[in-house]
Amino acid sequence: TTEAVRVTTWSTINVRHNVYSVPSRLIGEEVRVRLYEGRLEVFYNGQRQLGMERQSGRFGHRIDYRHVIGSLMQKPGGFARYKYRDDLFPTATFRAAYDALCDAPHEGIGADVDYLRILHLAASTMESEVEIALDLLLSERRVPTADQVKALASPRRPEGPVDMPVLTVDLGAYDSLLRGTAVAS
Repeated sequence: TTEAVRVTTWSTINVRHNVYSVPSRLIGEEVRVRLYEGRLEVFYNGQRQLGMERQSGRFGHRIDYRHVIGSLMQKPGGFARYKYRDDLFPTATFRAAYDALCDAPHEGIGADVDYLRILHLAASTMESEVEIALDLLLSERRVPTADQVKALASPRRPEGPVDMPVLTVDLGAYDSLLRGTAVAS
């Protein structure tokens, strides 16, 4: 079946009493949702935007942190009271990192801000690289601040050759090719 639903300001849709996150660029837009037995697909302007596993029953939720991280970064104080906060821990390592941040001395909402910055880094780079950095810091019993994780997980610019000789091209070979006098080597 197909249903038309509007995307909320929290980048979610409600389909058959279950909540799903969608990309934040769709906030306020009406999308069409195709429901299948075990999955659903979201379409906007006739183009498929994403597909995901369908929740069974009622009052379930499937929130992808990549969809909501932009909104949470704008209002980091909302993270503590976010209804689907547990969905924003992609792995147990991320949860352990957040717990370590909460246990460390911070001013105000410092732990939440640091964790959201880590989550934003995972969304904008490679989640697996961020998780490896978190694992390393936690195994060393260090509090995994966003700056430390970024230093370990951010992709480095590849280094090119330092002194590459300037190549010169003999255009005479092309001229001889055009005249038909090229010699095969």
